[in-house]
Amino acid sequence: MWNISRVAAILGLAAMLSSGSVMAQDGKTVSITDDRGVVVVVPENPQRIAAISYLGVDVALALGIKPVATTYMTAGRQPDFLLGLTGEMKSLGQRAKPNLELLSEVRPDVIVAMKRYTVGNAAQFEKIAPYIAYNMELLSESYQEVSDLSKVFGKPERGEQLNAEFKSHLADYAAKAPKNVHPRFQIMWGGDTPFSFHTENTAASIVAALGGDNIAGPMQQDGKFGMEISLEAMLEKDPEVIFVYDSGPDRPHENNPIWQQLSAVKNGRVYYVGDEWVETNGPIAREMVLREAAHYLYPDTFPAIDVRAEAAKLIPAGVQQ
Repeated sequence: MWNISRVAAILGLAAMLSSGSVMAQDGKTVSITDDRGVVVVVPENPQRIAAISYLGVDVALALGIKPVATTYMTAGRQPDFLLGLTGEMKSLGQRAKPNLELLSEVRPDVIVAMKRYTVGNAAQFEKIAPYIAYNMELLSESYQEVSDLSKVFGKPERGEQLNAEFKSHLADYAAKAPKNVHPRFQIMWGGDTPFSFHTENTAASIVAALGGDNIAGPMQQDGKFGMEISLEAMLEKDPEVIFVYDSGPDRPHENNPIWQQLSAVKNGRVYYVGDEWVETNGPIAREMVLREAAHYLYPDTFPAIDVRAEAAKLIPAGVQQ
């Protein structure tokens, strides 16, 4: 017969499992101060990671951990830089409108979220699981985000190694880039009035480090990471290389006759780039953007890359199954 203490222990475990997120088995926790300035206490080595944006997925996969849920950038598209593994995770909807009901159903141990899309509902997220919100906008923030999440995910040394390796790779590529050549570039969302990204933005920082000259320039006093630049203003600045975030077949900017007058368009140097250019702060995404950008800026110096093949080198085989 079962004794009372054993029954109580089983019932206690069942209650904990049914209540939502489950703390680490040894009860250890990690404290992280996120970009809200909030100290978030999370279980060490969480087993069920949910991501609002791809940063949490990117870091987790680089550490050999597969999250249980994520949002998407474009419906039906599984990013190559994440090897399509997002298709094996519960979809929480588009990153700007995550479905809280679906999030609750996956019983996450921790939620890693983009601040601007979730901070308004912070209280609701916090009821589901410990909620960490990051800006995920600037290269200067990327290193801290990778370091923090690697601690949360139980592999702090690997996180520091990933940061050190990227800094080394960035310096190496920059050293090999042609000297005294500074192609004018622009990184933009497509639209009637394209939204373009300042140099501090992570992808733009990488391109600038390779010698590119960003027509959007540095961040303004308002602190926003990007700005609208009309086609007329684009023609005046005349970028030689344009990177357009590929959000699908709707490309209204191409219907403006000014578009055809741009040097980048005339010379076939407009590149519709993948989700790694939008959410670049993770260790896999920033490495892919570095390699892609080097080739697009200097095709005679750096070879084209296969994003999936390169990403596969950064994601442990155990999570690729």
